[in-house]
Amino acid sequence: MAAKWYEVVTGSLEQKKQWRQYKARIEALPEPHRSAAKALERYFMYAGGVTDGDTLVQMFSDFADLWERAATDGTPVRDIVGDDPAAFAEEFTAAYSGKHWIDKERARLNKAIDDAEKGERP
Repeated sequence: MAAKWYEVVTGSLEQKKQWRQYKARIEALPEPHRSAAKALERYFMYAGGVTDGDTLVQMFSDFADLWERAATDGTPVRDIVGDDPAAFAEEFTAAYSGKHWIDKERARLNKAIDDAEKGERP
């Protein structure tokens, strides 16, 4: 279905709906799973770098699945994230191959170097 004009301005309404569902799933987790999931989510936002909406929706849906199963099974938080939660977060986000903000910066850097090199040629 073609995007409505307002989705061009605001983004996908379906993705916004899925995001709200994800947030509700995380809020429903018991402690300490809820706090750990929120902390990792915050880290994903800063370090994950995924900018593709469909990829983000899938990643966070899978993330909620992981925490819901862990809470149901009574799995301790450290058994999920290990001794290095940052490494866990980075490995988790690396499994999702969408567009990352750094992709744009890499392209910008490559173009700047190409343009600079063209300027150096006689």
